Amino acid sequence: MLKGFKSFLMRGDVVVVSVGLIVALAFSTLIKAFTDSVINPLITRAQGGHSTALGWQLGAPRNKATYVDIGAFISAVIYFVIFMAVVYFLIVIPYRAFQRHRGITVFGAPVPAKTCPACLADDIPAAASKCRYCRTEQPPASNRTTS
Repeated sequence: MLKGFKSFLMRGDVVVVSVGLIVALAFSTLIKAFTDSVINPLITRAQGGHSTALGWQLGAPRNKATYVDIGAFISAVIYFVIFMAVVYFLIVIPYRAFQRHRGITVFGAPVPAKTCPACLADDIPAAASKCRYCRTEQPPASNRTTS
C-alpha cells in the first residue's frame, strides 16, 4: 500500500502541480503584502479627510460591522488581477514553452467539436465519423460543427 502511495506521489504531474502550488502561495503572500502596504494606503488617501478607509458608515460611528469598505474590495480586485498576471507570466507561459519543446500542446485553443444527434454528447471531434460513446454514424463535419 505504501509503495503505491509513493508511486502516486512521485508521478510527474503531481510533482509539477505541487511545485506550482508552492510557488503560487509564495507569490500570493508577496502580492498580499504589496496590496496591504502600498495599494490600501493609496486607496484610503483617495477619500481624503481623516477617514481610515474608503467607504461609508451605515450604523453607529466606528462600528466595523456596519462599515461598507469599498477600499478593501478594490484592493482585493487589484490583488486578484496582479496574482493572476504573475501566475500566468511566471508559471503558465514557461510551462507552455517547456511542453511545446517536448512536443505537447497545453492550454491551446479547443479543437472543433460537434454534438452527437443520438446521445447528445457535445465533445465529439469535428472530423469523427462515429460517436465515441454510442458508436452511431456522424453526419459530415461541415454542417454540424460548434465552436
